[in-house]
Amino acid sequence: MLKRKVTDDIKRWKNSKDKKCLIVQGARQTGKTYIIERFAEENYEEFVEINFKQMPSAMDIFAGDLTVDNMVMAMRFRFPEKKIMPGKTMIFLDEIQECQEAITALKFWATDNRFDVIASGLLLGIDYRRASSYPVGYVDYLKMYGLDFEEFLWAMGISEDMIGNLRSFLSSKTMIPEAVNSQMMSYYRQYIATGGMPEAVQKYVDTKDFREVDRIQRSLLQGYQYDIAHYATAEEKVKAEKCYLSLAKQLLDKENHKFQYKEVEHGGRAQKYFSSIEWLLRADIVHVCRRVTDIRFDLDDYARDDFFRAYTTDLSLLMAMKDFSLKQHIVENTLTGNSKGGIFECAIADALYKKGYPLYFYKNETTKKEIDVIIQKDGKVLPIEVKSGNTRAGSLRSLMKSRKDICYGYKLVDGNTGESTDRIITLPLYMIAFI
Repeated sequence: MLKRKVTDDIKRWKNSKDKKCLIVQGARQTGKTYIIERFAEENYEEFVEINFKQMPSAMDIFAGDLTVDNMVMAMRFRFPEKKIMPGKTMIFLDEIQECQEAITALKFWATDNRFDVIASGLLLGIDYRRASSYPVGYVDYLKMYGLDFEEFLWAMGISEDMIGNLRSFLSSKTMIPEAVNSQMMSYYRQYIATGGMPEAVQKYVDTKDFREVDRIQRSLLQGYQYDIAHYATAEEKVKAEKCYLSLAKQLLDKENHKFQYKEVEHGGRAQKYFSSIEWLLRADIVHVCRRVTDIRFDLDDYARDDFFRAYTTDLSLLMAMKDFSLKQHIVENTLTGNSKGGIFECAIADALYKKGYPLYFYKNETTKKEIDVIIQKDGKVLPIEVKSGNTRAGSLRSLMKSRKDICYGYKLVDGNTGESTDRIITLPLYMIAFI
């Protein structure tokens, strides 16, 4: 069983006072159902699971009056072996997007508060089948992603003590012993090639065979294409799939990683494809990094919706869009040119996305200054440059010299911890997991 950080988040929800229903959001195959089932088995005396895709007839439970007593009585008739006791039972409504009334009912479960209710499903950000009475104010939300690099290290058998030692190098900003740094960069390349989707990670842990991992990744990509075909409107189906499958070309095959509609099709324009990108965003199938015209808090005030980079929600899916040889080059550290810089940029964006940060970047065509990624925290902006080697970070250095209000920035390199100058902290790429 893969250890996941989200288990602690669910535990905090369970132990909170006056908790609401919990909606676990996230893209396909990130492990939502598995984690919730294991949590229920370990923390409740009774567990009732309804998967509306597997058991569409269970929608009848929510067809009448949506009082908790009526719904519980209907569940007891449906599952006579279940006692369904207040305070001791978790009710899990999976694939809830298939049952509008079950979504509406979350309000009444939360108000009653005798039972712990968790709901999960795909594409809950899409309005195509949104319940007419959505339970705003009666649900807590938890976003679930694929495994991050630290979770991958756990899966590979790296102990908490060893990870704690890595954190100590971050806090002290001291050089990491070369044997440790080299091994960690090796793990990081394996992680990039595998991605964080649980099935792909488990297959790699079990077999160490990237051919088997590749098979899983391509199956996952087909699943995402199915969701686009199944859930997107007729007008968006083909356009959304074209946009999605262009991401590898957008990010790895050209120097400028800005999303360009001409890469979707010859002569492509925003007028035709912008709504497709919006659909993919709401469906949790892509995430974006928006360009800002100035590096100041609040970055949203300076962000441009028409100038962005788009990423897959997990590296596993990006890998599946390219030939198997890409994984070999990553693991053997033989990538060159745009692909090497692009893949490390994608890995850093992936790590920050999984930490919940909105992503931004800066580019000035006149001065040729560019900051790869910018996030903000506690009312401050934090600029980050990503280097595929250990070259100079000219744009970041220039920014830090001219802007004394920016406390510090990170230079992430395919190298080791370096001397901090001009408030620039140089760290190995994998250290993004601990920032």
